[in-house]
Amino acid sequence: HRGFETITIVNKGFCDHSDSLGAAGRFGQGDVQWMTAGRGVQHSEMFPLLREDKDNPLELFQIWLNLPKKNKMVDPHFKMLWHEEIPVVTLEGASVRIIAGSYQGKDAPLPAPDSWAAREENHVAIWNLHLEPGASFTFPEIPDNVNRTLYFYEGDSCVIDSTRIKPENGIGLNSKEVEVTNNGLETAHFLMLQGRPINEPVAKYGPFVMNTDQEIQQAMQEYRLTQFGGWPWPHPDQVHDREKGRFAKYPDGTLVEK
Repeated sequence: HRGFETITIVNKGFCDHSDSLGAAGRFGQGDVQWMTAGRGVQHSEMFPLLREDKDNPLELFQIWLNLPKKNKMVDPHFKMLWHEEIPVVTLEGASVRIIAGSYQGKDAPLPAPDSWAAREENHVAIWNLHLEPGASFTFPEIPDNVNRTLYFYEGDSCVIDSTRIKPENGIGLNSKEVEVTNNGLETAHFLMLQGRPINEPVAKYGPFVMNTDQEIQQAMQEYRLTQFGGWPWPHPDQVHDREKGRFAKYPDGTLVEK
């Protein structure tokens, strides 16, 4: 990758990460990995089948967040947001996990330092919302120049401003207060993404997101020549030992185990 970030949310199951910086990790059960590709990084994501006697379900979201031109060639960065550190706001029949941004005085863990999300004026927010049947939630008003999209990914029905919505849909929300109600019989699950547009040209090809086609060609050439640092692992589809728990090994050798 080059020129953007990946934010990987694993609500169910596990993800094994390995990259060209020498970083590695296993995360899941609500953990989030925030990776800034910057000037270039290779990475592998595998989904280990840790349970041999039953199914290994996986629920994962990976968000690609663009970087502004001035940050596209920063050093790559790898950060874990462990689920124990991610705040949850509990309301009547509703819960909101604050992965990025803030809500009702609860602030998400800090994002990667070069991220568009690192500046408060960009109003970047990632919330995972769960509504019990009959429950409602009101999204607060935001500035007019901020985009907000709600993804209804599991449930049977909801109502947004008197419009009935079925699951597996994305809904663009305006900047005013917006109420969503679960009028179904099942718990409704949503992912809300929000942020101010960068408003710069975008050129993209496969794993590269830059500003011009010339920069895309340069990224491809440099990857062929350097492999963005090479691959320090014995396998291209590296999977960590089955016995290992959740952990992160950072490029400087720091090891965090959960």
